[in-house]
Amino acid sequence: MLLSKEKKRQYQKIGHHLNSIVTLSSSGLTQGVLLETKRALLDHELIKIKINLPDRTERLAVLETLCQQTQSELIQSIGKVGLLFKKSKERNEQLSNLVLR
Repeated sequence: MLLSKEKKRQYQKIGHHLNSIVTLSSSGLTQGVLLETKRALLDHELIKIKINLPDRTERLAVLETLCQQTQSELIQSIGKVGLLFKKSKERNEQLSNLVLR
């Protein structure tokens, strides 16, 4: 799924006001984090993830792996925060960040 630059900008504006739903600690990408990310993407479609790792390349590698394993797209990565998007097959109007904003 490749989004246009315009769509990414639109999602960045929405994501700016979101709070992080998932936080990765020094334990890295665990099965629990992966399951929680999948659930959050299913419910909200657009989520922020905070990655508390000191090394920038390690953070980017974790984000890339997370995107691959959840079939999501990285919209933006700034510092220790990543913004992920995955279109839901059945959008929940009450939970989707794309509808609420």
